[in-house]
Amino acid sequence: MDLSMFSASTVEYVRLGVVYFHLIACCVAIGLVLTSDIAMVKQLLKGDVSGHHDDAHMESLQKTVVLALVALWITGIGIVGIDYAGKGMEYFLNPKLQAKIGIVVLLTFNGYLLHSAVLPALKKAGSLLKLSFSLRMLALFSGALSGVSWFYAAMLGVGRPLAWKYSLVELLAAYPVLIVGGFGAMVLLTAWAKDRDTEARMGHGTRTTGNAALAGW
Repeated sequence: MDLSMFSASTVEYVRLGVVYFHLIACCVAIGLVLTSDIAMVKQLLKGDVSGHHDDAHMESLQKTVVLALVALWITGIGIVGIDYAGKGMEYFLNPKLQAKIGIVVLLTFNGYLLHSAVLPALKKAGSLLKLSFSLRMLALFSGALSGVSWFYAAMLGVGRPLAWKYSLVELLAAYPVLIVGGFGAMVLLTAWAKDRDTEARMGHGTRTTGNAALAGW
């Protein structure tokens, strides 16, 4: 697309508007992901594993995150198109841009996995701890990947000083470490919550048996 027919100030204002909507979409998605993750952690810490998720809320959350991701792609393509028109193919050699595109692509595939497999299973089970071991591990890894990816992509988006200063490997060095760290932390938390729930059930069963024995007297 040839932007030479437009003045530099016009192109700049158009780009600013696209960047603004890009930022809004990113903020909406990060806010929803963060509040959802915090609610899940609170539920695990409180030991409230028997309460079922609000299906209507999860459906709304699912649709809003998908719409935010679609808006992120549309506005992101707009930004890339405007910058490419002004800078040429050399623009795509920027390691920061490559890292951001790679993470967003991975985030999109992970989002498809979340919405097609993990969330339906979670709604059916009613609780993270009621999932089978394999599904629970998949949910934890997918959730850790989602949370880290949204925040990492946002950091790359606002990190203008990172452009052309570091290689692609250097920019992504912390990315897998954060994913593994987040996954490991959630595995430990769910294991602790499951053990505590098992102990509580055993204690409740003991008290029930004791009460029945006393009633027999």
